[in-house]
Amino acid sequence: MLNSSTITANIPASDLQRARDFYADKLGLTPSFEMGGMMMIYKTDGGTIFTIYQTDYAGQAGHTIAQWHVEDVDGEVRDLKSKGVVFEQYDLPGVQWQDNVASMAEMGKAAWFKDSEGNILCIDDGMPGDL
Repeated sequence: MLNSSTITANIPASDLQRARDFYADKLGLTPSFEMGGMMMIYKTDGGTIFTIYQTDYAGQAGHTIAQWHVEDVDGEVRDLKSKGVVFEQYDLPGVQWQDNVASMAEMGKAAWFKDSEGNILCIDDGMPGDL
């Protein structure tokens, strides 16, 4: 059953307006639907849907909670940096870093940043073997 369904990322925010501003100003994204100060639903041109919802537990995950698959990781990093996005760098075995972009032999390129709520997000150049 689950194999034929879709899945949506849910991103927590302790301040929904601050998150809305970050996603608009820094990432260039606008909600497709808003539910009375409780939740925002986004739909990308690529067809992905994700939600940002109000909670006291935002930014507590110590891992990547969502990632965008892009054609040009280096270009996206440059663009996002020009808008004030700060990128993270992690001590990962077998990873080479250049200008906040990680290169991994098996996985390609990736870069991580935190949103306004402290959630760890990633941009990468696709899934291994283009699953």
